[in-house]
Amino acid sequence: MRALFGSYVPVELAPGVPATLVIGYRAGLAILNDPDRFTADPRDWQQTVEEDCPALPVLGWRPIPMRNTGHAHARLRSVVNAALEDVDLHAVRRAVERTAVPLINAFCTTGTADLVADYASPLVFAVITDLLGCPPAIGRKAAAQLAAIADGVDVQKAGRALEASLFELMKLKLATPGTDVASRLLHHGTALGDDEILQQLLLFYGIGMEPLQALITNTLRLLLIDEPFSDDIISGAVSTTDALEHVLFADPPLPNNCVRYPVRPALLDGVRLPAHQPVVVSVAACNNDPEITGDRRSGNRAHLAWSAGPHACPARPLAYLIAQCAMEQLLEALPGLAVAGTELRWRPGPMQRALVELPVVFEPAPPLPTY
Repeated sequence: MRALFGSYVPVELAPGVPATLVIGYRAGLAILNDPDRFTADPRDWQQTVEEDCPALPVLGWRPIPMRNTGHAHARLRSVVNAALEDVDLHAVRRAVERTAVPLINAFCTTGTADLVADYASPLVFAVITDLLGCPPAIGRKAAAQLAAIADGVDVQKAGRALEASLFELMKLKLATPGTDVASRLLHHGTALGDDEILQQLLLFYGIGMEPLQALITNTLRLLLIDEPFSDDIISGAVSTTDALEHVLFADPPLPNNCVRYPVRPALLDGVRLPAHQPVVVSVAACNNDPEITGDRRSGNRAHLAWSAGPHACPARPLAYLIAQCAMEQLLEALPGLAVAGTELRWRPGPMQRALVELPVVFEPAPPLPTY
C-alpha cells in the first residue's frame, strides 16, 4: 500500500462504500488533531449511504463522545470524564486482585488453561461490572448478551436484550445511587437523557471490555512467544508496562477504529479527500510506519492506540492499571506458562485484533490464598 499510494489509500468499507485509509503516522496524527477540518460526527456521511449499509452498525451516529464534535462532544465528554476521574484506582487494583485469584485457582492445579476464556475475558467483565456497580444478576444477563453479539448469534435480538439489561441497571441506580460509574453518569450536574446514559453504559461495555481483554491476551502472547522479551521481564530490564506499550505500538487491539470525515473537500499531500467521505486512520499501520519505527519504543507512548486530539481515550490510566495488574497476578502465580501449539487463531474483522483463544500449559501449582 505504501509503495502504491503513500499515506492515503483508497479503499471500500463495503461494496460501493468508498473511504480513505490513512497509513502514515504523521498524516494520521495531523488528522486526529484537526477537528475543525475532520469531524468525528458521521451524520452527513450517513445521508449518502443506504439504510442497510453494512458499515452503519459500526460507524453510525450515536450520542457518545467519539461520534460527536463541538459543544455536543464537550457536553458528553465532560460527564464521562467526571465519572472516570472519581474512580479509586487503589480500589480497582484490589478488585482485579480479588477477581484474579479465584480465576487462577480454577485452573492452576490442572496444568492447562485458555487465557482468553478462563482468565482475561471473565476478569475484565467482572472488573468493569464492578466499576459500573452492576449487580451479579444483571451482570450475568449482560455477559450472555455480549457473548451472543460477539458470536454473531441473533445480534439484533441480543442487542435489544442488552439495552433492556442496562435500562434495568439505570432504574436501580436512579433509585439507590452509589459511588460507582453508573451512578455518577446518572447524577452528574450536566443532565443526560435516558438514551444518552444508556449509550454511555454501552460504550463502557463495548469499547471497555473487548479491547482491554485483547490488550491483556495480546501482551501475554508476546511474553510467552518472545523469549528475549520474556527474559527481560523476568530480569527486570523491562516492565510489564513496557510490554503493554510494545503491543500498543506493534499490535494494537483496535487497529482501525479512528474514523473522521472531512467537513469540506481537503487536499493533503496532493491527495484529494472528498467532503463527508470516511477517512479511516489505521492505528496499526500508522504505528508501524517505517518513517517512525526506527525510533526507540521502550517507554515511548507516542503510538496512536489511544487515538489523539480531543477524542483521545479518557480511560487510559484505568486500562493500564487493569491490564498490568491482571498480567502480574497471573505471571507471579504461574511463572512457567508456555503456549500450547504453534498456531493461534485471531477473530475476524478489520476493527479488532483479538485472539479467539490463548491455550497454555504449565507445571500444576497449588491454589493461591483467597481474600
